[in-house]
Amino acid sequence: MERTILQLAAACGADRTLAPADVAQAVAPPESWQRALPQVRRSAVALAEAGRLLIYRKGKVIDPAELRGVYRVGLPRDD
Repeated sequence: MERTILQLAAACGADRTLAPADVAQAVAPPESWQRALPQVRRSAVALAEAGRLLIYRKGKVIDPAELRGVYRVGLPRDD
């Protein structure tokens, strides 16, 4: 799951973010991708804690420990 998140985020580039549903749809069958969302969340948090990914809410970076509700993920930026 982590590899897929990083691959999809790299394909988007550092200037864009990725929805968790996009990751889930990439790894799960079309009829059951929603079941993959909890694993996407756990993997995104682990990657963010390791400094390899950023988690966004309303366009702002948040602490992975504060993750609640709707979020997006993206690569760290060099600015």
